Amino acid sequence: MAFDGITIAAMVQELNKNLEGGRFNKIAQPEADELMITAKGPGGQKRLLISASASLPLIYFTEKNKPSPLTAPNFCMLLRKHIGSGRILSIRQPGLERVIEFELEHLNEMGDPCRKRLIFELMGKHSNIIFCDEEGMILDSIKHVSSHMSSVREVLPGRHYFIPHTQEKADPFTIEEGDFIQLVCQKPCSISKAVYTSLTGISPVIAEEICYRASIDGSDAAQSLDEPARIHLYHTFLRLIEQVKEGSFTPTILYREQEPAEYSVVPLTQYGSGYERKTFDSVSSMLEAYYAEKNVLTRIHQKSSDLRRIVQTALERNRKKLLLQEKQMKDTQKKDKYKVYGELINTYGYGLEEGCRSFQALNYYTNEEITVPLDPSLSPGDNAKKYFERYGKLKRTEEALTEQIEETQSEIQHLDSISNALDISRSESDLSQIKEELTQYGYIKKHFSGKKGQKMQARSKPFHYVSSDGYDIYVGRNNFQNDELTFKFASGNDWWFHAKKMAGSHVVVKTPDGELPDRTFEEAGCLAAYYSKGRTAPKVEIDYIQKKHVKKPAGAKPGFVVYYTNYSLMASPDISGLKEL
Repeated sequence: MAFDGITIAAMVQELNKNLEGGRFNKIAQPEADELMITAKGPGGQKRLLISASASLPLIYFTEKNKPSPLTAPNFCMLLRKHIGSGRILSIRQPGLERVIEFELEHLNEMGDPCRKRLIFELMGKHSNIIFCDEEGMILDSIKHVSSHMSSVREVLPGRHYFIPHTQEKADPFTIEEGDFIQLVCQKPCSISKAVYTSLTGISPVIAEEICYRASIDGSDAAQSLDEPARIHLYHTFLRLIEQVKEGSFTPTILYREQEPAEYSVVPLTQYGSGYERKTFDSVSSMLEAYYAEKNVLTRIHQKSSDLRRIVQTALERNRKKLLLQEKQMKDTQKKDKYKVYGELINTYGYGLEEGCRSFQALNYYTNEEITVPLDPSLSPGDNAKKYFERYGKLKRTEEALTEQIEETQSEIQHLDSISNALDISRSESDLSQIKEELTQYGYIKKHFSGKKGQKMQARSKPFHYVSSDGYDIYVGRNNFQNDELTFKFASGNDWWFHAKKMAGSHVVVKTPDGELPDRTFEEAGCLAAYYSKGRTAPKVEIDYIQKKHVKKPAGAKPGFVVYYTNYSLMASPDISGLKEL
């Protein structure tokens, strides 16, 4: 979710609660576009991180410190000189703009009190931190914006500060019903887009939420709303804005498939039961948790990109190979026809004239008369020999292709399972096992370090869940873990689950006597569905069987097993109700 005006309103409330009336103690600039301010207020000493990054502008309290350069940048030195021990008079947000203004008081060289404004603009690529005097003249900024860079506003020392209005947006706090209907409901676009492009500080997610609360499809045309729907939309919007004015915020992160999908400081009712909600005591803790988890997932995805490319390339190559092999196999179906031709020539060819191009004969296999083509330059015996040689060649080709197709299908199945393991990876140790498997099977070249007997050891452990009835459920993260889980960890009476005819993790439910409640069967099935290639489908067919009936063929690839007498169930890939240890 964008760092929108409503999130900033909640953050301003938190800033006032902790810092209003307090003082700045320390100002650091750890990055070119980032400040770390330590201040003491009613809430005690706090560390405030402000980022004017174009990709991720943020402001929140944090316990973590960041190292600063040995020589402070000029902007940081200027702030230290003027407001290094400044007293915070007020913290405010103009309208619902993505702007936070600190008004500070300090003593000048003569000992007289002076006021300054430190302004944080959190506007995506236009984000900036601007330092102004009491009259609004810019003293300096963390990013200088010249007329060559922007035709709307220069951000340079000596220029007058103002908030740029590049779009005709209304203030959500003051807009009246008539103006709302005129501004929003007359736009030639969807309703949700009309809301967030017409009102300051409203993000697309909040616009969709307003439409959802008003029981209106946000993708419908704004001009299609009738009068009652327009009035209802305005009053729904008004109730949300009243909530913001009152400072009634509930910082929440929504998780989808255990990954942070969205955050908000107001309840998002548009997201259904497929999302797990986690509330926080403060906006800062919500933001820090959300972006920390996002960064971990992003880092793992980046680190796995090379492995994904290797797997995807191998998959594409094998799928093309399989298509070619299947086409060649289709061509071998002609072999029986050539065998019949040869036999019919040997049976009826004794009376053929020299130079004959074909003859009619009764096919005694089907009791039908067929035409047998002949090469006029060859004798009947040589024609028969030619057809038998062609039959023999196609038969040998069919036998070879049958084996090759099985190998290619096995290769694709193996690569699909590795691709699934990459999808569910959460740590670098998960990736190291996958890399080891790809190296072992020749997809990655092995680099020798010169140390004999050295082998990469698996450090990650299977996912561990507890069912609603208290049974331990284990899920393999990759093929090596699947083998270990099924054939070394699980005992004979334990139950084994796997998505039917698709790549997925082995799921084992521990039980001493082989008895499980129905609900545990269903929950284990949900885990097998979630940790499979079918996780995006509404339902997945799951095979389940006691572990003692699961076998591994000799020489089979990791994760490959066979079983013959299994049960089946349909499971939803929703594990939001399960507890992970």
